[in-house]
This record gives sequence, C-alpha cells and structure tokens, in this order.
Amino acid sequence: MNLMRLIAPLFSSPSLCLLAGLVAARADAAELPREQLEFFEKKIRPVLVERCYECHSAAAKKNKGGLTLDTRDGVLKGGDAGPALVPGDPEKSKLIEAVRYKNRDLQMPPKSPLPPDQVRDLEQWVKLGAPDPRTEAVAQTAGKRALTVDEGRQFWAFQPLANPPVPKIGNRQSAIANPIDAFINTKLAEKKLAAAAPADRRSLIRRATFDLTGLPPTPEEVDAFLTDKSPEAFAKVVDRLLNTTAYGERWGRHWLDVARYSDSNGLDENVAFGNAWRYRDYVVKSFNADKPYDRFVQEQIAGDLLPAEGTPQRHEQLTALGFLSIGPKLLAEPDKVKLEMDLIDEQIETLGRALLGMTFGCARCHDHKFDPVPTTDYYALAAIFKSTRTMDDLKTIAKWHEPEVATPAERAVVEAHQKKMAEQKALIAKLVASANKSLVTDKGLKEAPKNAESQYPTNTVAELKQLRADLKKLEDAAPEMPSTMGVTDSTNVVKTLPVHIRGSHLTLGKPVSRGFPQVMQVASLRAEMPEKQSGRLELARWLASPEHPLTVRVMVNRIWRWHFGQGLVASTDNFGILGDRPSHPELLDWLARRFIAEGWSVKAMHRLIMSSTAYQRATKPASDARRSVADPENKLLAHFPIRRLEAEEVRDAVHFVAGTLDRTMGGKTIPVKNREFFFNHTSKDATTYDSPRRALYLPVVRNNVYDLFEQFDFPDPAVPNGNRNATVVAPQALLMLNSGLVGRAAEKFAAALLASSSDDARRLELAYLKAYARPPTAKELARAKKFLTDFKPDSAASPSAWAVFCQSLLAANEFIYLN
Repeated sequence: MNLMRLIAPLFSSPSLCLLAGLVAARADAAELPREQLEFFEKKIRPVLVERCYECHSAAAKKNKGGLTLDTRDGVLKGGDAGPALVPGDPEKSKLIEAVRYKNRDLQMPPKSPLPPDQVRDLEQWVKLGAPDPRTEAVAQTAGKRALTVDEGRQFWAFQPLANPPVPKIGNRQSAIANPIDAFINTKLAEKKLAAAAPADRRSLIRRATFDLTGLPPTPEEVDAFLTDKSPEAFAKVVDRLLNTTAYGERWGRHWLDVARYSDSNGLDENVAFGNAWRYRDYVVKSFNADKPYDRFVQEQIAGDLLPAEGTPQRHEQLTALGFLSIGPKLLAEPDKVKLEMDLIDEQIETLGRALLGMTFGCARCHDHKFDPVPTTDYYALAAIFKSTRTMDDLKTIAKWHEPEVATPAERAVVEAHQKKMAEQKALIAKLVASANKSLVTDKGLKEAPKNAESQYPTNTVAELKQLRADLKKLEDAAPEMPSTMGVTDSTNVVKTLPVHIRGSHLTLGKPVSRGFPQVMQVASLRAEMPEKQSGRLELARWLASPEHPLTVRVMVNRIWRWHFGQGLVASTDNFGILGDRPSHPELLDWLARRFIAEGWSVKAMHRLIMSSTAYQRATKPASDARRSVADPENKLLAHFPIRRLEAEEVRDAVHFVAGTLDRTMGGKTIPVKNREFFFNHTSKDATTYDSPRRALYLPVVRNNVYDLFEQFDFPDPAVPNGNRNATVVAPQALLMLNSGLVGRAAEKFAAALLASSSDDARRLELAYLKAYARPPTAKELARAKKFLTDFKPDSAASPSAWAVFCQSLLAANEFIYLN
C-alpha cells in the first residue's frame, strides 16, 4: 500500500509531513566537531606518536617509504605506495590493512602489532572521516602549549563563583518579577533586539508538559489550564507536573545520557548488565524525590562509604555506585594490568565530563593539549580509583563487582529455591547410587562401569530422566540473589601511583600521590587522604562542595540546556579551553548561587526557569531586521527555540495518543539473565522493543541500539552526553510512515475516536486535541472530511480511512515539534 499517496490530500503546500521539512546539512570541514577532536587527541595521536613517528615523521632520522604521519596532509598524501587512508572507508585504507596484520607483506608497526583496542580506534577514526587537527609537523609547533595551572586559574571556568547583582533597567532596579528576565533582557537591550510575544496558552502547556514529563498533555489538562484565569495558573501546571511520577522518568533519562547508561557491556564481549536497571530506577526515584544534587553526586561516587540510616538507604547508596560501573569494558583483554587501567581511565573520563565538564582522559598519555591538566593530575585521580575495586575477577570473561541488595524476604525466597534444587540433586544422586549398587551386585562387578546408566533397567532410566528434567526446570526458574552494579574499596589502598609514560603501564615515571586537579583547588577544599580508604569519599565531598568552581555551574547549565535546547555554555560536556564561552556569564553564576541557596534542588530550578518570561515566549520571533545579524543562532533568547522531540518522547507520544502506553514503573526489562550474551556476531539477538511501556524501560544495547532510537539521535550509550543532536533526515519520515509501531498505534487511535462519538466533526476535533493540543482549523476540518469521504483503499487488507488519517497526524511535523 502506498501510504504517501493515500494521505497526500491531507496536506497543503508547504507540507506538514516530515518529508517536506528535510534540509541538507554539511559540516564545515575547516572546523572539527569537538567530539571528533577529543577522540583524536585521546585515542589517535598517542598511538601515532608512540608507534609511528619514529619512522614516519618530520623528526625521524629517515622517513621510511616516503610516508609522514605527523600531519593531516602527510596522512592523506601518503608515501611511495599511495595514500595511507581513504577517509570514511577503512576497508580501502592501507593504514588499516597494515595495522590489522593480516597481509604478510604489509604489517605495521613492523616489530609487533598494535593491541586490538587501538586497531579498533584507528578503524573508527577512519570511519569518521579521519578528523585530524594537525596542520603542521610537531617540530614546527613546539612553541605551542596548553595553559599552565597558574594561567588556568585565570580562565573563567576555574574561577570562584561570582556574585553578580541582578541588572537594572535604565537607572532603576528592575521591576521584572523573575531575575532571569533581567539578565536576558539586558543582553537583548545591548543588541537592540526586540523580544517575542508570549506563547499562546495551548503551546505553553504542551511545551511544559513534554519538558517535564516527556508526554503530551491530555485534552482535559489543556482545558483546565485554559479555564484557569488566575495569575498562578501556569505555576500550578508546573507544580502538578513536577509531582507526577512521569517527571522522574523524563528527567532521569536526561541524567542517564550523562551517565552513559546501558543494559549491556558492548565492546568485545557484549554481555548483559543484568542489574543495571537498579541504577536506572535509582536515578528516576532520586529525581522524583528531588534529592539534593550535592547528595546525588556524593552517592554516585562514594555511596558505600557514606553513613546510612538503615538497610534500605544502604542499598540505595550501593545502587548509586552504578555510575562508576556501567561503562563499557574490554572483558577479554589479555593484558590484565591494561584492563584495569582502561577501566580507571573510563571512570575518570566519565566523572570529568559528567560532573565537571572536563576531558580528563586526554591527560592519560601526556599533559592535556589544551586544558591546564598535567598528567600528574590525571594519575592523582587514577590513584584513587586504583584503590577502588570495580572487578571481582579479571579472568576472561572478566566479572564486575556486584554488591548484594536483597531484603530478608528476597533472600529467603532465593535460599528456599536453592534448598529445592539441592534436594532434587540429592534425589538424583541417591537414585544413581542405588542403581549402581544394584548393577554391581547383579553382575558381580567390583565397581560400577563408566557407562553404567546405559545398563540401568528401563524404569530406572525413565525415572532418572524425569528427575533431571525437573531439576532443569528448577534451575531455569532459579531467582537471582538481588544485587546491583557497583564498586568497593580495594584491600590494597595505594598512596601513590606512578605516571604511566605515554599511557603504558610498562613504562613508569615518578609516583604521584592521590589528589585532585590543581587548577580547581582552593584552600578550603584541600583534603587529607585516609590511610585505609580509597579517597573516593574525599573526592565526592570535594566535588559536591559549594565552593567548587565547576560542579554547580555544570549542572545548572545542564538544566538550562534541557529546557531551552542549548546551554548558557553551549558545550555542556566541555567547560575547558576548547569549550564555548558562556553567552550570559553573570546569569550562569547567579543561577549557580541560587541553586546552592535553594538546597541544590533541581525542582526549585525548574520552577524558577519556567516562571520566566524568557521560557514563556513564543517561538515566532518579533519582526526585527537586526536579529539575523546580531543574534542569528538565538543565543540571547529573543524567542523560545523550536524543539524537536527526542527519540523516547516520539515513541511514548505515539503510544500515549493511541491510548496504549503502559505506565508501569521500574524493574528488570531485558530478555536475558545477568552476564549472558546479549548480542554479538555469533549469538542470536534476543532483544525486542514491542513493549508498550515507556521507552525509558526498553533495553539499551551497546553496538545494537533500537532503530527508532538511532533514527532520532539517541546518544552513543558508551560515552557521557548531555547535549543530544536533533537532526532532520529522510529515514525519520519514512519510519513514521512505514513503522509497524506507528501503524498499529494509528489503528488504536482511530478505534478510540470512532468509539468516542458518532459525529465525525467531534471525532476530528478530538483527534487534533490529542495529537496537537489544539482544535483543527476550518480548512483542516474541511480537508479531513473530504479525505474520509473520498478515501479508496488499495485492497481489502488496507487500513481504514480513519487509521490512515490518524497516521497522517502522527507523521506530521507538528506532532514531533514543540512551539
């Protein structure tokens, strides 16, 4: 069936359909995306320097094969054998062929192959198009360096929080009710930009409901807001939404992006993280409870070391440590010391990006190329995590640490089942022993033969088969002892850790004591490291201190970004030298201080931001010729940015409008047991995504992300990401038009409309109210009625006119965009 042909009459030009909204985009090759630059600096440059420059650089005594690898041009030009690589195509790249060591005539480095993870990094680099910032050879750029620690302390992000006054308008103190607007309007006034009008009430409640819950408002909720004429009407909407359980599911998912949440390991052994869901549920619960952010941070770094009031709180704090444990791991890495250091590196990089907006991992092999973070600072942090146990067993396939979090009742259930299995095994052993004894006696043997069971009487064989079948059923149904992914202090606490020269544990430098990055230290935050503990508790308290220059700024900026689509610092995960400068530095610090004063309450920050005029503005800009020149990217927020729904919101909204969304919260939702293979090239993928529960509870499988998630820019679950993309590409439209999910939802949507009324006009009005939170225009109503009358299905198996109409609503731009 050609659905596009069937629904075409519903749309005028320009079309509302996603297909009509497609635009071509091209990255500027002159400026690398920040993520690609960081990938090169962390993963590629160290390999080239350590394993290639000796023979293939401007500084080499003899440039072998005419190939230089110390500049971008040298790599692309190649040597005597031609270009070293083809950007975007590893299979056609000689560099990749050489490092794979499969061609006996082309193997580099010549003395020994690269480790598999470095080969994978080079393959990924080429797939990305071989992004490379090197325009000059190393010998020519020796004068360039990163900031020193002392110089770095002058950089805006490392300075103490300022205490800016709320701006005045003209010569008087601003009469604006919300201080946020004073800061925003001052910037607009400086650029002589006019602010947009307030958003209409239907757009505003739809915006707020999706922002706080990830779901659309119901027609009844919209009507209640339109009817309430009190000045507090919108504040009441915000409070109602903050008190729904859907709030924690929506904002918990934001944090799970930052925490690189996944239900599987990925990398070499993609086994199930069967208990990662407990961390997911902990995050949701924490946001719903408005847990103070400073406490939230401390629990995720040192929950096992914090005091707890009772077993439930103790279990909750142990679960919070999933933050340090759910990252990807090379579980089959043969070099066990390297495996451990790679785990530590992943933890440090995640901590830096998620909590501080810093790329600490770039300092593992050398001083940070841009930020004032020397290698010694990296190993001061690494010593803390070296004193922390993440893995219980490093033997292939390595096993991560999982502390038990069973209640007495849960433990009793497991122990009772274990007792049943033991009794069943005892019955089998008793029968075998009896049968063997009879066999020896009857045949006059000295002992039972090796193939004794083949000589048992028929009835004994049958009984034994049944007993073993019953045991198999018990084993398959065995409940797992409730446990969670986490870490604990090592029995071997190290006071110092040597610098690993070029990141290699085989080449050690001077020892470094446990500690924190120098550029962020102030006198009041210095801490003595304990003799018998890792130092994670001291690290957690340092991170969560109100005097820390980064922690509070980074989180306030994240909250702002998740409301406005762009942070006051656009590079939400990078507050370093390569990151963006704040568009409103005074507002950022004012919000940070307000956040602390409000007890680190995220919900209080929502109320403050959403009560501002800036948040409540329309998306349509004011008529202002200066806007395209003075603020083409709307960084000054003269109008509210149009926002496309995120992947989970698109899917959940489809189910919600159709009336098929299952609102059950929490629990394990992956189809395999803990540590079982989830998906790889040799095993069957058992993952399904047809559950009607919220998308938050669908499996997140590294290396095999759900196709709908991928199409709508779900982030890579292997790395922290607080700034999702929002692309517009053809497959998104095709998915909405051809997906079984959307087709089935449209049929359910249509059935509900038909059952709601016998009047087509009322049905159509309800359809628009559910999908768009507004009634149809007279033109839309007339077009829809004509479509329903003229509809001619392709075949008897075609969906009904109402189902096709409903799918057209779900496939339109208005459904997945917020005004």
